[in-house]
Amino acid sequence: MQNIVQILFYVIIGILVLDFVFERYLSVLNIRYSKNTLPAVLQDIYPPEKYARQQEYFRTNTRFGMLTSTVSFVVTILMYSLGGFGWLDHILSNYIDNEIWLSIVFFGLIFFVSDFLLIPFQWYDTFVIEQKFGFNKATPKIFVLDKLKSYLITVVLGGGLLYLIIWIYTLTPQYFWLIAFGVIMAFSLFMSMFYSEIIVPLFNKQTPLHEGELRDEIEKFANKAGFKLNNIYVIDGSKRSTKANAYFTGFGAKKRIVLYDTLIEKMSAEEIVAVLSHEIGHYKHKHTLINFLLNIPYMLLLFFFFGYVLQSDVFAQALGGTAASFHLNALAFSILYSPVSFVLDIGMNVLSRKFEYQADGYTAKLGYGKQLIMALKKLSADSLSNLTPHPLYVFFYYSHPTLYQRILNIDKTKLEPESKE
Repeated sequence: MQNIVQILFYVIIGILVLDFVFERYLSVLNIRYSKNTLPAVLQDIYPPEKYARQQEYFRTNTRFGMLTSTVSFVVTILMYSLGGFGWLDHILSNYIDNEIWLSIVFFGLIFFVSDFLLIPFQWYDTFVIEQKFGFNKATPKIFVLDKLKSYLITVVLGGGLLYLIIWIYTLTPQYFWLIAFGVIMAFSLFMSMFYSEIIVPLFNKQTPLHEGELRDEIEKFANKAGFKLNNIYVIDGSKRSTKANAYFTGFGAKKRIVLYDTLIEKMSAEEIVAVLSHEIGHYKHKHTLINFLLNIPYMLLLFFFFGYVLQSDVFAQALGGTAASFHLNALAFSILYSPVSFVLDIGMNVLSRKFEYQADGYTAKLGYGKQLIMALKKLSADSLSNLTPHPLYVFFYYSHPTLYQRILNIDKTKLEPESKE
């Protein structure tokens, strides 16, 4: 038994180390590759002085991200190597008899201590790096309030969901994996439908897009595309950043399109329509539904193995515990399952990039290809995006194709202007 415990411990440490080294390797590759000459179709995005600034921004962010993740890695390795999680379990067990509350307090302490350690890095990123490059619009007050609201959501939603999951396990360990899977999927569906109505208003104001040229153009396009759209909202993203964005959310009657006010300020009506056309393309191709359905076997597999791991003492002992407990076993499982999750995530990223091509193609076939290219170029220039990421970095981490790949795809599929009739 002791040999199995030691093997599990070394496997956990090995996975953490390999993951860290692999991420550092890809980050270094990405930095080196960013120095390559831009393809001709991208050379009009940045004037020389702004491109130099983009390169500085990219390298600053990457190196700071590597520093932040290194600190997290060192703390995590020390906790695992020195039996810190087992020690915490032992201390809490002296004060908390209820297994459910023991696990909730255990995870709560880990979450809040981890987040507190990262607050200085988040502060520096917002008020030094983003401020230096002209992106940050948040004030210290907004930063603090966002933190407090995030904590409230974590305690209420995260804590409540965790309590329910652990309670299910205490009731029926045998069928826990199946019932917990159903609960998580129902919660995910609920949040995808009501996130914009419940969570977003805690951080941002959303107001219906007022009558005018832009709304007329959007509604005209929606009618042409056969897409019933009543909920078009503008979000005050400018209170935190100058970066622009837009997104589509919800199902059925709850579907809505949200435009950042910064997007409206920086783009023409036709370019915004092209961006929305891309989002509608996802809906027309049923990408959200497909992703949800594909997530079902993934989550079933995860909970099936999770249910098995929860009942074994050796997983808790590998972290310094004495017997199986929900929180220690869950922590061990999260690391041991990560290689499987990593492989599955690669597959989902490949599929996601294919979906992005399809949504771009949908826009191009409606005659908005040129406008979409202009919009994508503006978005990239506005956010100082890296235009030459390393292909390996793209393969492992990008859910979207690169801008260069998207432009080539749009040029292949877009129709001539007269087809817009």
